[in-house]
Amino acid sequence: MLVYTSDKPGFLRDVGDNRIADRVLDTMQKSGQGSVSDSERRSWEESLLRMKNVLEDRIVPDDAGIAIEYRIPQTSRRVDLIVSGTDDSGQDVCVIIELKQWSDVTATSKDAIVRTWLGGSDRETTHPSYQAWSYASLLQDFNATVQDETIRLEACAYLHNCVDRTGVCDEHYRMHLDRAPVFLKHDPQKLREFIARYVKAGDRNRTLYRIEHGRIRPSRALAASLSNLMRGKREFLMIDDQKLAYETALEVVNFANAGHKQVLIVEGGPGTGKSVVAINLLIELINRGLITHYVTPNRAPRQVYQARLTGTLKKSRFDNLFKGSGTYAGADDDEMDALVVDEGHRIKERSQYQKAGTNQTRDIIRAAKASIFLIDEDQQVTWPDAGSIAEIQRWAAQADATVQRMVLQSQFRCNGSDGYLAWLDQLLGIRPTAQDDLEGVPYHFEVVDSPGELQRRVVELDRAGSKARVVAGYCWDWVSRKTPGVADIEFPEAGFAMAWNLDEDEGRYLERAHSIDQVGCIHTVQGLEMDYVGVIIGPDLVVRNGEIVTQPAARAKTDRSLRGHKTLFETDPAEATARADRIIRNTYRTLMSRGMKGCLVYCTDTETQAWFQARAAEAIAAPTRSGVHPEGPDTDNVVFLDASDVTPADNAVPFVEMTAAAGAFADSPVRQSSPIDSQTWVELPELFNARADHFVMRVVGESMNLRIPNGSLCLFRASPGGTREGKIVLVQHRDIQDPDTGSGLTVKRYHSEKAPADDGEGWRHQRIVLACETTAPGYEDIVFESADEVGDLRVLAEYVATVG
Repeated sequence: MLVYTSDKPGFLRDVGDNRIADRVLDTMQKSGQGSVSDSERRSWEESLLRMKNVLEDRIVPDDAGIAIEYRIPQTSRRVDLIVSGTDDSGQDVCVIIELKQWSDVTATSKDAIVRTWLGGSDRETTHPSYQAWSYASLLQDFNATVQDETIRLEACAYLHNCVDRTGVCDEHYRMHLDRAPVFLKHDPQKLREFIARYVKAGDRNRTLYRIEHGRIRPSRALAASLSNLMRGKREFLMIDDQKLAYETALEVVNFANAGHKQVLIVEGGPGTGKSVVAINLLIELINRGLITHYVTPNRAPRQVYQARLTGTLKKSRFDNLFKGSGTYAGADDDEMDALVVDEGHRIKERSQYQKAGTNQTRDIIRAAKASIFLIDEDQQVTWPDAGSIAEIQRWAAQADATVQRMVLQSQFRCNGSDGYLAWLDQLLGIRPTAQDDLEGVPYHFEVVDSPGELQRRVVELDRAGSKARVVAGYCWDWVSRKTPGVADIEFPEAGFAMAWNLDEDEGRYLERAHSIDQVGCIHTVQGLEMDYVGVIIGPDLVVRNGEIVTQPAARAKTDRSLRGHKTLFETDPAEATARADRIIRNTYRTLMSRGMKGCLVYCTDTETQAWFQARAAEAIAAPTRSGVHPEGPDTDNVVFLDASDVTPADNAVPFVEMTAAAGAFADSPVRQSSPIDSQTWVELPELFNARADHFVMRVVGESMNLRIPNGSLCLFRASPGGTREGKIVLVQHRDIQDPDTGSGLTVKRYHSEKAPADDGEGWRHQRIVLACETTAPGYEDIVFESADEVGDLRVLAEYVATVG
């Protein structure tokens, strides 16, 4: 939205007559953008007076267009000043200028982040060069006029009170400086020449008006960049009910864009793949030309995705798509086609820095035609966390939105086991469950004897190729933040001394190799995962007389997650106590579920340590069910039966004696046995009904460990008909060697590309991919492209579920 426009003489006159601030503010108020503080008004007057000095020279054409405080659609961002015209080839051009009154700037080690005096204190903020060229990038990616008419955009920053270029022009920021140079107090002539280099002739604001009325849509280049992100990144592959949630969300967005506001709530516990669904939705909706953002209240997930996607997506493009939940306070109704909100439980009512808006959930629902919230209420871990299903439903009803709910059931963290999470809920008193032990649960849980042993074991696991880190409850002050090199958490008698993760790493903690020597906290690991996690349980959670007791006062002074507890306690001690108790328990539940394969625990309190050791011993030592266990561990969570004892009334299926390698193929002959002739049968869980074409088989290998843990007993349906596309199947081929077992079979996800048959009738397989879904290195998809290879492939059965 254009707030102020004029040609150069008009701008110079308004500034010279001291009317410029009045004119800008009057237009903002008339257009419903509200007012500004006295300090911001004074900043306009000072900064625009400096720009008057720059533009007075005749080197800048008199008929050049001038715009002030241009608000970029779909954002709360306002561009300080734009000069428009045409270049020496006659191409339309806009020069974007970011104005700063900063006097001193200090460099940091973070990308595009500097320190300066803001709001009465020394703070970190975005580098002005990055700000300027990110605005240009936003217009290039989302304004159809800029895209279709190839309007040239240049950017720069003008720090008219700053003399020392040491900090702001540090070589660390070279990439941003090259895209948008910085001009300082004594550089008005250089800035003047920069503008004149591109604006050779004026356009009397024609370019600005065309941009103002340009259609908002994602560019093809942006869509292509996003699509490239997914190539070769197996962690974003959707399976099972993730795919169902994804397709449901797309349907909801279609309904919304047909005219009625929609809200979809997707519930899912740790490791159910909420973020995988969210990222895939962002990419698909952008590909469909819909204005969409990925939203998270906490920065850690956004920072991790930024680190993982570096090289494919420019930082400016990333920041223009991945947003915080406080972004939409000033947004217009339905200005976004869709907002995909990950970590929805962490939404705040209002952030401490948010000036506008009434409620973040309300603002998000109001701003988008379709809002998709991915949420786990048991991961609310700070006092301001206000995201809940009830809150979403309340604001959706006020917006007259249709609400749909669905649940992600499949567990892909904790070795694919819901059993560990159910046991953890019972252990921590989150909720009662029927999971009293870890019998049959393929997950390693252990209470170690000392913090030193915890650190040593984590380091050994990490060096062996499993991503592992130490994390802790926030019970120790973050001294190392201001005094680098000191230890924050010390146990001298155990030889343990570690610091919290580095300030500059923030959510990139897991991506940094040096973080193996640091301790992560809830703020840096929530929403992330590793193979093994080592958890230090501090004095905020202790056991007394066999019961867990939470102690908010034991939290560190530097931790803000319980800020507000003392104030509420003065008026409502019962509610304050219950709320703090829930946050502390949820924090340890979240920390103890970061490991996909295992969790090691050490408790700083002696009585608590003994209680956790006893509970772990009871869980692990639980008796196994009786029965035969062909070729498998004693922890198989199924009952095996002799064939002679099976009656038609039993919910049982044959156990087929053949090894399916979830690895690759082999030359060895296929060793099959008919289900009818099988001497061992498996009693199925109540969830499944035995069918004549069902059988159970053990799957060995790591290439499908995101879905099928190594050694699992899996239920299959023999000789499946219909399409196999996207399904997990048991297949046979004669030409590829299996490195693990020598079996002639493999289990993989099946994908087929088809082409018209050579005779013009029907179709043929052009390419078949048997895809791995794994966290383990060394496995590759198996691809068949020749007719002979495809013809030799036999699909023997379709995977139904893991049953033990």
